[in-house]
Amino acid sequence: MSMSNTPVPPDVPRTTTAALAEPTQKVTARWVTGLVLVNVGINAAFFGPINVFIGQQAISIDSPSKEAILSLVTACGAAVSLVANPLFGALSDRTTSRFGRRAPWVLLGAVLATAALLAMSVSASVALMVLFWCLVQLGANAAYAAIFAAVPDRVPVPQRGGVGGLAAMGQTLGVLTGAVFGAVVTGNFMVGYWLCAGALLVSVLPYLFHRNDPALPKSELGTFNLRAFVKGFYISPVRYPDFGWAWLTRLLVNVGNQLTIVYLLFFLRDIIKHGDPAFGVLILTGIYAVMVMITAVIAGPWSDRVGKRKPFVIGSSATIAMAALIMAFFPVWPGALAGAAVLGIGFGAYLAVDFALLTQVLPKAADRGKDLGVINIASSLPQVIAPLLAFLALKFFGGYGTLFTTAAVIGLLGAVFVVKIKGVD
Repeated sequence: MSMSNTPVPPDVPRTTTAALAEPTQKVTARWVTGLVLVNVGINAAFFGPINVFIGQQAISIDSPSKEAILSLVTACGAAVSLVANPLFGALSDRTTSRFGRRAPWVLLGAVLATAALLAMSVSASVALMVLFWCLVQLGANAAYAAIFAAVPDRVPVPQRGGVGGLAAMGQTLGVLTGAVFGAVVTGNFMVGYWLCAGALLVSVLPYLFHRNDPALPKSELGTFNLRAFVKGFYISPVRYPDFGWAWLTRLLVNVGNQLTIVYLLFFLRDIIKHGDPAFGVLILTGIYAVMVMITAVIAGPWSDRVGKRKPFVIGSSATIAMAALIMAFFPVWPGALAGAAVLGIGFGAYLAVDFALLTQVLPKAADRGKDLGVINIASSLPQVIAPLLAFLALKFFGGYGTLFTTAAVIGLLGAVFVVKIKGVD
């Protein structure tokens, strides 16, 4: 079995500090459960609003402009996440709290996002929706950056596919939880926001009580230099080509995925003419979620056993693109059901294995949070790009057929470029 890593550059110091050392001891089931639950809460807070509540709120404020409002709110929030994720990852790298590097940011981020969701529930204007959704993104990304970095901190490489699969299951349960909230509140987006806020706050507690987060000694920190701190967010794709290709492929696959789901509520309402679009979103999300969880928990450990990541990432990326084509050429309810199932099959395997691959191309142990935050830009940037592309496709370039076909082409490019990664099999 071969599980290769990108070679450690000569300028990276070896360390025996527990917070920075390469992990070798397998994490416990209790720790993994805490990790999974944080992912559930964060993704419920993200996708309940994105998939249902922001759209419903937009309809209540100005129904004819609902697409533009949804695009504006989600794009502004995503723009915040582009900065917040790497910033809080970098701040957590330098945190010397006795509670560890990551746990304080998980707690603070969850509290901020919870408060912002509650405020958003009573927002009666587009400006307030934008403001509070940006604060939700700020807080949730602080927590997400920290919990994301906890995996390479504590999980040894041969266990990362399995843990990545369970984390993907948690993400999917969060998406499904958001969809359930959307269905059960029957159009009352205010209650929906409250449910998302409660789920987020409660979800972080098990991890915080069993965080396994060694404190970073202050002696490990160099003198803070703002210029060097800012400059550190640029990771040269020439010096670290595997990191660069991994970043690009993640961007492309996530753009394709976001294009497929960004207007799902409106697609069901306006094209398929579903009688209850919110309930339709729940059904599609449920099918998607079941397939994601099945393939994530199978593909992650499978990639650990065979010692390979790239074949799984390439195959899953192509499967995601196939789902978009199904939606493009079969814009009817059975086609939507099939598309949701295929999307779940592909995205489950992708989430589990691509995450493990990413942790193996990080340049420096001391900068795991910051570097993964930079990687997460490739997940957040599509939330800015996709609404704009989707809006243009719907208004000027042929509608949903063009939208879904574009999603497939972009996703396939992501699959192709995975072969450029050389340091991981």
